[in-house]
Amino acid sequence: ADQTARTPEAVADMLGRLAPAAARNARAEAVELQRVIDRTQEERGEPTFELAAWDWAFYSEKVRTERYDVDTERMRPYLEAERVLHDGVFRAATALYGVTFAERDDIVAYHPDARVFEVRDEDGSPVGLYVLDLHTRDSKRGGAWMNPLISQSALLDTPTVVLNNLNVPKPPAGQPTLLSYDETNTLFHEFGHALHGLFARVTYPRFAGTSVFRDFVEFPSQVNEMWMLWPEILASYAVHHETGEPMPDDLVAAVQASSAFNEGFLTSEYLGAALLDQAWHRIGVDDDVEDVDVFQAEALAAVGLDVPAVLPRYASSYFQHTFAGGYDAGYYSYIWSEVLDADTVRWFHENGGLTRENGDRFRARLLGVGGSKDPLEAYRDFRGRDAVIEPLLARRGLAD
Repeated sequence: ADQTARTPEAVADMLGRLAPAAARNARAEAVELQRVIDRTQEERGEPTFELAAWDWAFYSEKVRTERYDVDTERMRPYLEAERVLHDGVFRAATALYGVTFAERDDIVAYHPDARVFEVRDEDGSPVGLYVLDLHTRDSKRGGAWMNPLISQSALLDTPTVVLNNLNVPKPPAGQPTLLSYDETNTLFHEFGHALHGLFARVTYPRFAGTSVFRDFVEFPSQVNEMWMLWPEILASYAVHHETGEPMPDDLVAAVQASSAFNEGFLTSEYLGAALLDQAWHRIGVDDDVEDVDVFQAEALAAVGLDVPAVLPRYASSYFQHTFAGGYDAGYYSYIWSEVLDADTVRWFHENGGLTRENGDRFRARLLGVGGSKDPLEAYRDFRGRDAVIEPLLARRGLAD
């Protein structure tokens, strides 16, 4: 299928640039975790052991807690869902794009939990309807996602209706819904997909909103995550649900300081899977793979990702994405779109951040065109050049 990356060589080049830095950091992280194991075992009076893949999560969290004192659960009382939605998610969209949101209690959705909001532009013209189905229930599948219920179309002159689904547990009756840090980030992320659908301005519904290449579709939603911790937006919504006190600065600082922690491991295990996906799909008709484990080991070693305690996120024998999950030769797309995201976030920082001028540019040149324009051309039109990988390396702590 057509993708933004165009060729296997372009994918290989991108993964090849990331792999050495990720492996370097993963090896350094492994040394640090081994020290923790040695120290812990000595304190217990027990013999030490060599770090293995199954030890990584436990000991890395031990290091994270000691180094950064991060407990994101302390954030929950400051993340009341209604404030996050109205004073965070919607407020950022209003500041950037001039759109407003009004709940429509008179519109009956498919379930009482689903709420409908009318979205209008600054001049009062209708943009579409936004449906939010926040809570988990027995009849609902897990996860979080966006669906275009009615795609925008100038040809058909249809209204735009988009849906966000999350799975936030319902609180006891009379209690507010308090979000976790991750749930808050997910709401900002999924709303980025919703904006992609709402802002579509195309002739044919086939090209509206998120109807773009797989390695491009996550890009706008990843960009929207940046507003979650944007100081102006955070100060607006992150207040204690009982006292009204703002979220302590040390909580936010600790989360931001730890953002690149363990990224050597996380990037390496993802890249391992992405590289295996590419390797399996580049096998020629005359190639004969007799041993899957040997093939996998050689593919990882070829790019320096043979870090002893870091296994691919999905080994070849249970890699559903690449064999049955619709990501055949496309598992790279997550980090490909993150390259675009990181480069765009840097652009916002360099050009004044949360302003109407910036929002209008992003809306008109990227969000609005959907799949009606070549995505790389749309990106160049917005950014003035192709995306570069350096902002992503810096974000993940992989820069030299």
